[in-house]
Amino acid sequence: MQTFVALFLAVIASPTIASNVVDLDKSNFDNYVNGDKFAFVEFYAPWCGHCKNLAPAYEEVGDAFANIEGVLIAKVDADSERDLGSRFGVSGFPTLKYFSKGSTSAEDYSGGRTADDIVTFINGKASTAARVKKAATTVLDLDTANFDKFVKDSSKNVLVEFYAPWCGHCKALTPKYEKVAQTFKNEPECVVARLDADGHRDIGEKYGVSGFPTIKFFPKDNKDGEDYSGGRETSDFITFLNDKCGTHRVEGGGLDSSAGLIDELNVLAQKFMAEEENRAAILEEAGKVASEHSSPKDANYYVKVMEKIREKGSDFPTTESARLEKILGGAVSANKADEFGKRKNILGQFTV
Repeated sequence: MQTFVALFLAVIASPTIASNVVDLDKSNFDNYVNGDKFAFVEFYAPWCGHCKNLAPAYEEVGDAFANIEGVLIAKVDADSERDLGSRFGVSGFPTLKYFSKGSTSAEDYSGGRTADDIVTFINGKASTAARVKKAATTVLDLDTANFDKFVKDSSKNVLVEFYAPWCGHCKALTPKYEKVAQTFKNEPECVVARLDADGHRDIGEKYGVSGFPTIKFFPKDNKDGEDYSGGRETSDFITFLNDKCGTHRVEGGGLDSSAGLIDELNVLAQKFMAEEENRAAILEEAGKVASEHSSPKDANYYVKVMEKIREKGSDFPTTESARLEKILGGAVSANKADEFGKRKNILGQFTV
């Protein structure tokens, strides 16, 4: 009977764990924050907007220290546990405090509110080496070390979101912005990037960032940056970047039906099909245009198709297009998908 009672009391005294952040209250606080380990504690209120904004980052902190014995990441609902809040001088939410190993006296934490900021701070205090587990992303993350390298590169057009981790509008934009980055991942001269301008305020101030998210575009010929004032839907960004970068992307990373096409050679392709008796002269003319064009690979494919038609007959564009369609239905690299997509568009000019 005593064993059962002891087990029951142990269960009801155990903390509730949300991910790897321990929920503390007056019944267990002193059992956990007792000097045995370094403790980092958030005093929050459920109705507090700033607390809600901090929550995802704080969960990442808990995850970072999940397998490190010497560190406790915890939180207290100080609106319900007002005695604990008063005991530690909590007057606003969220309040972050830490307790060094060997001490039960709280010290104020006044650093940044990103997961990286907090983890870096704890590592320094507790002599640990935890790291925030980053979700996979296609968006280029900028910081002090690499901002100029990418943004000021005159060979690149760069779209930059200046955000704050606690910003609700930024969080809402994240999945849409990720789709934009995914769409342009195979365009090395069209970069989709972001900067935590709350954690890197010097850079944000340099570019006049006063609210979040602020989006700026840095084209190849203007590294002072231009304000982006368009819509915030994925399609808005894609339209903008296609216009500025001269690209032909559709959401997901594919190419639209105009990719690879060259107006002057489109006219010659249609003329080539209509005037069979003049094909030799038209092929020669196409060769001259291709030799001087700024997109020689695409231009030369028009010439190649004309040569194949003379060799194999007028059905070549149709049969070749079907072959490429079959290949594209399988597993091909992004570069090959782009190449074959452009070829299909060009072949289409010979079948109209």
